[in-house]
Amino acid sequence: MAEAHVKNHDYHLVDPSPWPFVGSVSAFFMAVGAIMWMKSLAMGGLHAGPVVFGAGLIGVLYTMVAWWGDVIKEAEHEGFHTRVVQISHRYGMIMFIASEVMFFVAWFWAYFDASLFASEAKQFMRLDYTGGHWPPKGIEVFDPFHLPLLNTLILLTSGTTVTWAHHALLHDDRQGLKWGLILTVLLGALFSIVQVYEYSHAHFAFKGSIYGATFFMATGFHGFHVFIGTIFLLVCLVRALRGHFSPRQHLGFEFAAWYWHFVDVVWLFLFVAIYLWGSQWGAAAGAAAAH
Repeated sequence: MAEAHVKNHDYHLVDPSPWPFVGSVSAFFMAVGAIMWMKSLAMGGLHAGPVVFGAGLIGVLYTMVAWWGDVIKEAEHEGFHTRVVQISHRYGMIMFIASEVMFFVAWFWAYFDASLFASEAKQFMRLDYTGGHWPPKGIEVFDPFHLPLLNTLILLTSGTTVTWAHHALLHDDRQGLKWGLILTVLLGALFSIVQVYEYSHAHFAFKGSIYGATFFMATGFHGFHVFIGTIFLLVCLVRALRGHFSPRQHLGFEFAAWYWHFVDVVWLFLFVAIYLWGSQWGAAAGAAAAH
């Protein structure tokens, strides 16, 4: 009978788990709570939207911690992540990053549609908001060679440090891995701090301006991705300090590095398109080239 349970393949048949169900129920409560909160809907005379949303959010966060904890246990202690399983995980991460690329394509599309066709005659309401040129009338944009350039250097440097950490791991250099991750996490946190400072000094708002809406949606969601990536790398740092990862098996860290490089590339497009080309400097350069 013992032979009937012997594993004779390279695949991982996952045991029944409560986390998909718990996560979906929590996400449902979070969505319902968010709608109630935004619409100021009441239950029994009480505005329970924030409470329902908070309960759902706690459930989602707990599901993430517990589910990924099970995945770590399967990889580190139970040896279920064979080379075949790792290939499947890599395909999954590639598809996830591809979906994130398309997410940002939507914001770039909105930005370029508004900026390239600022004087479109058929879009008469757009003419009212833009004045027929880009940046729109009355908008004081950021100097691309000030804080945006600083954040670009910070993020590019962090891409170098995470690559150093990965290279160190491949050569079984644990100290290089730890210090590379420490520096990357610190640089990611510094990027977020600079962006918050930049936002606090913006001379335009999200509402009432097509420039503000497209600017804050694109750069704000990127900032959120930087925040998530920093947490991702911080978890990898904690795991590295606990002795996790090996030169042959380190999918968790590898995926964090992929995600961080994706964040780097998106920022470069944002810097060139929104901060540089879409600034007063970009408009002046375009006018000079036209003459």
